[in-house]
Amino acid sequence: MSGFVGILRSDDLPASREAISALTDVLRFRGPDASGLWTEGAIGLGHALLRTEGVHPRERQPATLDGSSRIVGDIRIDARADLLAALDACGCNVANDATDAELALHAYHTWDDACPEHLIGDFAFAIWDAQRRRLLCGRDQMGVRPFYYAQLPKQFLFGNTIDCLRRHPEVSDDLNELAVADFLLFGCNLDVGSSTFAHIRKLPPAHILTVSNGNVQMRRYWTLPIDEPLFYKRAADYVDRFRDLLTTTVRDRLRTERVAVFMSGGLDSPLLAAEARSQLAGSQDVAAFTYVYDRLIPDDERQYAGLAAAHLRIPIRFWLLDDDSESLGGFGSPICPSEPRVEPESYGTETERYREMAAQARVVFYGEGPDNALYYEWHPYLGYLWRNRRWGKMLLDVGRHVAVHRKIPLLATIPGRIRARRDRKKWQIPFPQWLNPKLIDRYDLRGRWQSWNNPPPARHPVRPKGYRSMQTPLWTQLFESLDAGCTRAAMTVRHPYLDLRLLRFLLAVPALPWCRSKLLLHTAARSVLPIASVNRPKSPLQVDPGFARHKGVVAPVSPRQAELLAPFVDPTHFSRASTYSEFEYTIASKPGALGWWLERTSCFAGVSQPQQLHEREGHEQTNDR
Repeated sequence: MSGFVGILRSDDLPASREAISALTDVLRFRGPDASGLWTEGAIGLGHALLRTEGVHPRERQPATLDGSSRIVGDIRIDARADLLAALDACGCNVANDATDAELALHAYHTWDDACPEHLIGDFAFAIWDAQRRRLLCGRDQMGVRPFYYAQLPKQFLFGNTIDCLRRHPEVSDDLNELAVADFLLFGCNLDVGSSTFAHIRKLPPAHILTVSNGNVQMRRYWTLPIDEPLFYKRAADYVDRFRDLLTTTVRDRLRTERVAVFMSGGLDSPLLAAEARSQLAGSQDVAAFTYVYDRLIPDDERQYAGLAAAHLRIPIRFWLLDDDSESLGGFGSPICPSEPRVEPESYGTETERYREMAAQARVVFYGEGPDNALYYEWHPYLGYLWRNRRWGKMLLDVGRHVAVHRKIPLLATIPGRIRARRDRKKWQIPFPQWLNPKLIDRYDLRGRWQSWNNPPPARHPVRPKGYRSMQTPLWTQLFESLDAGCTRAAMTVRHPYLDLRLLRFLLAVPALPWCRSKLLLHTAARSVLPIASVNRPKSPLQVDPGFARHKGVVAPVSPRQAELLAPFVDPTHFSRASTYSEFEYTIASKPGALGWWLERTSCFAGVSQPQQLHEREGHEQTNDR
């Protein structure tokens, strides 16, 4: 996850080289291998490089092809052969060893501001076109790579690290009240175009932004398509196609000598480890890291993740979470996340673990995605077949479902529906009464609460819940939590299951029989994972870890925290320790977490990295101008 930053002035003054240099220095924790700096007139660009594929003579940024257009960003391009062929068809002959930044520049020269529509991968970049005096910024379709910007009175500031932008003297620490309210209600910001800071915005996923003559324009360039269900003649074709796509997506994301895997005891991440193990030369080239509970919560992750690692003959490191607790009172380490988080007490320990992982491998795989994309929705699927008079296909798929799962779709869901209706009130968390009434009225928070808890159905005829689940702002929160801006580790986290080719396939697989219990993955795993792992029933945590760790007790906020929380909540409500049920605790614990973050942010504003960052031994510096 290389770091980048840039300044574009809208007045007649040149971009400050000293300012760009200082901001680039802040990014050294992201890119410790080399730094690049370029300024010309109103524009200044800085880059900190994290190498994941060995030394490439043209890998450094800011990069240019013709001396006129320059690119800076965090860019990884998939399906390179397809992109090269598309460029060649348009008369643009590109070398096979072109860097990802060069490919993005070639795409810009070929398709102008439509270039992101032709790119697949994880990217956030900015291209300065000197001839047109225009800055083009783009972010990947799923929003895996962050892009932040600030519109200042005479400058446009951008980069991929909030703390870097906050170091600019014209960026204020004023808070975005709605983002803070969203955190208190939902644990994340529902607006993917804003941050917790009022003057720092986010370029939303699948959007481009252009800046020219001080004017800023933004448009969406991609929306997750609604594909027709895939109907193959043979059941084995679905498994074969999944294996082919998984092989391709893992290969595109490897391009490295070593990889680490966030590995659970389930199927998703062990399948990634198995595929990576088959593509890399030796067993020591893949390392697994697994979160486990031994005492706090009944958990069998250690057993099943260990079985998978032993079967694949890869090393595994278990991270014990039972004792992940630091006092929320006092300051301790000045390390503080860029934005508030639900369980801040474990942040310091987490960053230590991420650095340990980065010491093993700079590329890390994360296995999230199949639970959402293969959400079991039999009713809309059968309804689709009925409306399209595909009665033969309906009978065939119901028959396959019964043969494989030994259950009739409708009858199998009745007990779950009865339990859901019976426990409906148990899962309903009441709207918090401790929020500041003025804040509630100013942003209609009750209406926002109702909309989040009762979302409209997605416009998908076959997989509405699965399709909608891929568009939730929780994905942005996940990606940002694994970004180096949060982990503070020189590593890049990649998500093979969220590759657009594989994701669209999973959303088009017939729900019967392939989505129930993720049959598709179970079938594909039988040849590469131990049978005990394949047959393991899904076993989510039985209780929220934070609730179990604190026994439902929300600690009182400190006087300083109460002062900082006053614009958002009634601090007297949290002046003493209180005990809550598990579901009440989920939301009642957030003011304390916010107070912790506000206290540290106010005391360490803009100092998330040391004020003076010295040159590291062997660190390369490039200065084009």
